[in-house]
Amino acid sequence: MSCLITMSQKELRRLEVIQKIRDQRLSVVQAAELLGLSRSQVHRLLQAYDRSGAAGLVSKKRSRPSNRRHSEEFRNAALDLIRERYLDFGPTLAREKLIELHHISLAKETLRQWMTEAGIWVSRRERKKRVFQPRGRRDCFGELVQIDGSHHWWFENRGPKCALLVYIDDATGKLLHLRFAGSENTFDYLHATKAYLQQWGKPLAFYSDKHGVFRSTHASEKDRTSA
Repeated sequence: MSCLITMSQKELRRLEVIQKIRDQRLSVVQAAELLGLSRSQVHRLLQAYDRSGAAGLVSKKRSRPSNRRHSEEFRNAALDLIRERYLDFGPTLAREKLIELHHISLAKETLRQWMTEAGIWVSRRERKKRVFQPRGRRDCFGELVQIDGSHHWWFENRGPKCALLVYIDDATGKLLHLRFAGSENTFDYLHATKAYLQQWGKPLAFYSDKHGVFRSTHASEKDRTSA
């Protein structure tokens, strides 16, 4: 029964050259030059071919699990920590935090690959591919106020993870109002907006990219006022 053999381009090239040697169309010296190998290495390839055929030229390492390979549980644990605490961090800084605070050590490129595959990190090359139409700032103070929130361990281990709600004047970039909240929810945004209006008055418009926070029809108990 025939057996299917999977070979890389490099291995296919070696097979072609080795067969030419056996057909007396190439010498060992010529083959070594073509493949960039020593004559001893070519002789070893010939021996492997004579012993096992094309399968003898397939790398034995391909079917072996890497000694440096991490378990799926280890990978998931590292990514869960990054999602919970270091979502805004790049691979280099996230790796430093994992080593310093959680005693989890792994190669930077390994972590970069994991974060990219999980959609946590976008490489500079990919970010450059994204084309955004720049929006000019408004002319007058108070004309447009941007609302944003960042969920983070703001108090490190001295307090729970929370969201910082920020109100920024678009024209000047000035921070007009800050408020810590348990999460980015409609109830806390309304409280923060009320405090902003009392201090600064009504702008022409508010802008936020957190559209779902304001339009969700499935508010949690935390977002509801008591009857």
